[in-house]
Amino acid sequence: MFPAMSETVSQSQLNSTLGSGLDVDAVRRDFPILDIQVGKKPLVYLDSAATAQKPQQVTDTIQRYYMMQNANIHRGVHYLSQSATDAYEESRRKIATFFNAATPDEIVFVRGTTEAINLVAQTWGRTNIKKDDEILISELEHHANIVPWQILCEEKGARLKVIPIDDRGRLKLDAFEKLLTSATRLLAITHISNAIGTVNPIREMIRRAHALDIPVLIDGAQSAPHLPIDLQALDCDFYVCSGHKLYGPTGIGILYAKYTILKSMPPYQGGGDMIQTVTFEKTTYKAPPERFEAGTPNIAGVVGLGAAIDYVQNLGRDRIARHETDLIAYAEDRLATVPGLKLIGSPETRAGALSFVIDGAHPHDIGTILDSEGIAIRAGHHCAQPLMRRLGLPSTARASFACYNTHEEIDALEKAARKVQKLFN
Repeated sequence: MFPAMSETVSQSQLNSTLGSGLDVDAVRRDFPILDIQVGKKPLVYLDSAATAQKPQQVTDTIQRYYMMQNANIHRGVHYLSQSATDAYEESRRKIATFFNAATPDEIVFVRGTTEAINLVAQTWGRTNIKKDDEILISELEHHANIVPWQILCEEKGARLKVIPIDDRGRLKLDAFEKLLTSATRLLAITHISNAIGTVNPIREMIRRAHALDIPVLIDGAQSAPHLPIDLQALDCDFYVCSGHKLYGPTGIGILYAKYTILKSMPPYQGGGDMIQTVTFEKTTYKAPPERFEAGTPNIAGVVGLGAAIDYVQNLGRDRIARHETDLIAYAEDRLATVPGLKLIGSPETRAGALSFVIDGAHPHDIGTILDSEGIAIRAGHHCAQPLMRRLGLPSTARASFACYNTHEEIDALEKAARKVQKLFN
């Protein structure tokens, strides 16, 4: 049987913890943008699932890089190039330690989760997926973990299979076990739903897949900011996430893959810095991770992500997780008191975000009215149209949380939701 709770962090354990130990007032002082006003209202930022705000420590690091270290990496013998290279590779080491990869060489820098999944699909996938093979995903997936596999399946004559969910927004794990067959060549699954916050039991799913020699890709775009991640303990084959959801800059993300797998994968792009030798007759390539980092990378983004990793480490991932779990539980309780408001999904473990609708109000109207109160949420299908269709909804309003959010901001959300309810009912 599958465990009812997430193997990474238990909702009941976190709810029973008295206090997170996180000094939220001090945290908020690290984020200058939280002091701005929207109209005459203080900003209440509840859209961190789309992108998290950046602490001063990250923006200062990026500015310092451009002012004091700016140069291209890996190619120069001069001081600035060596300084930039050291900063770039130090970030790789920090990230490997943060996620407990076996070696920094298992960390490939990409633009974000989407590019990381496409890289796997177009390199490992093109090499290993053949006609009549099956790739297994779920109804909870973001488009970025659907479309690349559709493209690959169309090219190879393979089939995309989908794990269904129940009415509470949980994977039907009995169906998952039936869908794992001798034809399955890859399980690509989200750790946390970006739309409704469901936390999947990925450790057990990985174990079941590996029992059949099926490799596993984990979409960690939403889990990396919210849960402690130990890649060696999880034993997934691929893990992907974006820096901008982890308090880092946009345009940077990571692909983790076990080194033996990376070594077997052909290059994704050709160009400078990923080559060993080039002649007009033949090119040989560097070993991973450089093989997958063609051209001048987002050096400032990598350095900024390293600073974000330092920031999260200093706050403590366990403290952040406890604080955010408390916020989710408080938000569920407060929003449940609003007449005509319906929370979407009721998984045992929810993290990062929750979605809701209000009778008579389109989610875009909800978002607009909340914006007039200074409250930033997301309204739409959240790049999860198949999930919305399964739920029988065109779209939802989504509030998502981070280390800098407070109970008072959730109170403001509840008050604004009541205003919406009165306007439309």
